[in-house]
Amino acid sequence: MRQQQIVAVLYGWIVVLGLILITSVLLAFVLRFMTMTEGTLAWVTLAVGLISLFIGGIIAGAKGKQKGWIIGTLTGLGFTLFTFLVQYLGYQQTFSLEQSLHHVGYVLAALIGGVIGVNLAGSEEQNT
Repeated sequence: MRQQQIVAVLYGWIVVLGLILITSVLLAFVLRFMTMTEGTLAWVTLAVGLISLFIGGIIAGAKGKQKGWIIGTLTGLGFTLFTFLVQYLGYQQTFSLEQSLHHVGYVLAALIGGVIGVNLAGSEEQNT
């Protein structure tokens, strides 16, 4: 794997973690000052995760400029591995079936974002 692709995946991870951190703070304020049910929160966090990984995949794909499906997949798998390690090492729990399905969706969102990001970067290069 070339250095440009590794840097692209790192950019994707930074964007994903930054977006999730920002939305986590916003959701904490929403929970503190508004009434929100646990069921609603679960759907909101799933949507936030999917959107964050999609955007991270786009950034990684645009930065990598080729092989977007690989870069996007690595971005999603890296996030999943990070989440698994925090959960397993910090809380001594493995993924449940529901969490595993969510993370499959996260990886797919990052993969699709990576493909779109490469194509966006390619169309920008052709226009210049």
